[in-house]
Amino acid sequence: MLVYRTCLLICTCLSVLTGALRYRSWMATQPETDGGDQPQTEFFTVPYLTVVPALSAIYPWTFVITTFVEQNIFTLAITLATLFYGGKYLERAWGSAELVKFLLVISVVPNFLSFVLYIVWFAITGNVVRSFSTICGGVALQAGFLVALKQLVPEHTVTLFRGIVKVRVKHFPALFLLVNTLSGPIFGTDVTAVLAWLGFLSSWTYLRFYKRSFPDLGSNQAPSLKGDASEIFAIAYFFPDPLHRPVAIISNVVYNILVAIRICTPFSAADISASNAQPRDNASFSTLFGSGYNNASQGQGGRGGSARAEAERRRALALKALDQQLHAAASKNSAGGVGPSVLGETSLDTSFERLEGQK
Repeated sequence: MLVYRTCLLICTCLSVLTGALRYRSWMATQPETDGGDQPQTEFFTVPYLTVVPALSAIYPWTFVITTFVEQNIFTLAITLATLFYGGKYLERAWGSAELVKFLLVISVVPNFLSFVLYIVWFAITGNVVRSFSTICGGVALQAGFLVALKQLVPEHTVTLFRGIVKVRVKHFPALFLLVNTLSGPIFGTDVTAVLAWLGFLSSWTYLRFYKRSFPDLGSNQAPSLKGDASEIFAIAYFFPDPLHRPVAIISNVVYNILVAIRICTPFSAADISASNAQPRDNASFSTLFGSGYNNASQGQGGRGGSARAEAERRRALALKALDQQLHAAASKNSAGGVGPSVLGETSLDTSFERLEGQK
């Protein structure tokens, strides 16, 4: 549990140091007398600790550390809480090495892409404010942690205000993106909106296609799975039901392009089945957050019950996908009036019970 504690210390120290340096810069620009003229345009930036598009190209380390720099006490408290609870959970579920890799991905990639985006924005509009915008904060970190929690414990329910508000973990990424997207034009926090979307996309891409995961030791799966090919972790399922189809169409086009240029490797049927059958609850969520975080599947609590329920649900999804593939194969191979019924009526519940009985 060393990584998340180190991140807490780094975030606190860098935020305090950056605030002190910005305050000193602000004091240095104040007129010495009351009758002095106020400077027309001043940018109180710290380019060697935060990413500033016009200045930070010679400070490459800022693409890592700027994620841990907050500019006010409110956002600092949110980021510290994210690191404490989310970092503690993910380090327990993945291990320290995997958490470090994940933190690097959701720090460097969104910050660098934001850097490029604001340079292009300045080149197109000529607005100097864009080139001196300070890109910092843990928004990309928060988005990435929500995506990771959605992958690990999607069916857990967060209960707020004594049961008045109940939200499942799988809905948090969409709510987070909605709030930050609306805050951009309303409050002028365009950097926050950009970092939220880039953090979401970067973390999902890494977890979907690149992160190595180890399946249940009691299964016959491969020792290591690359990415998460399960249907429920597709990007369309991060959004409300009416948006599933348009998001799926767009994502399929992008995915096919990436496969064509060999950036992504297409998933095999075995990869999808293995990911569908993989248990998700690798650590006890309720032990970190208290009794307000409950398992939504049949009231089961604790690590063992939630893991079994999640595994059963994912096995059912895998059997359903296999059933559909068998029917499709039978339809293609049928000839001479032999219809899809050659396989007989396949019941998902019956198949699932038979599978459980063979164990």
